[in-house]
Amino acid sequence: MKSFLTKMACFLAMASFSGAACAQLTDVATVADVFTTPGGNHITFHPLIHASIRISFNDCELQIDPVSKLGDRTLDLSSMPKADFILITHEHFDHCDSTAVASLSDSKTRLITNARCADILGKGEIMANGDKKSLTRLINIEAVPAYNTSPKHLQFHPKGRDNGFILNIDGFRVYIAGDTEDIPEMANLGNIDVAFLPCNQPYTMTVRQLLNAALMVKPRVLIPYHYGSTDISSVPNALAPYGIDVRLHECLR
Repeated sequence: MKSFLTKMACFLAMASFSGAACAQLTDVATVADVFTTPGGNHITFHPLIHASIRISFNDCELQIDPVSKLGDRTLDLSSMPKADFILITHEHFDHCDSTAVASLSDSKTRLITNARCADILGKGEIMANGDKKSLTRLINIEAVPAYNTSPKHLQFHPKGRDNGFILNIDGFRVYIAGDTEDIPEMANLGNIDVAFLPCNQPYTMTVRQLLNAALMVKPRVLIPYHYGSTDISSVPNALAPYGIDVRLHECLR
């Protein structure tokens, strides 16, 4: 694998973003990031807690890895709209929370996850790495790999078990990485408008790995998440020369 500095240099030489493929960013309050899709519709990302993200698109509600409580932080999910789709990346308690799933679900909710979580929760549509699924006429998803590569960390997220997700929402492409390190598959994801990348050793990435992952994915907008007590304050300035707009949300620590 190329060195980090080599990748940085290569990215600087090659980085470009297609105006047709990327969406237009709209200024909003820090509690949400709003974009306009290539189809002219609005998509809103609500950062909730840790790795939990609510996505609103037209009249559709998606929840990613919802949890109701982490440490001394609690989230009142009962005040939110019921989800049309709940996506869960893997089985760990800070991603797979049966209480949160129940709170956000009604008769129309579809739960999409991997085999292990479906077994734990007793329900769910199973997706494995490489699987694709059409959720609505304008929303398609693909399950992509998410795993550890550091020798002493392989037990946390073994290769082939967990998912990341790519969402194509009306032509707007979102990468939800899940718990992963900077794996080589990131270089082949294609155009990504917004990427959610984790940074929290020993379970996911160091800051250096996060920067390397960002340069492989090359999103227009990067939103770090699942970062715990890791200091990621240097990330926006480090990626600014490469055209990546970094958005930091305290609630996603």
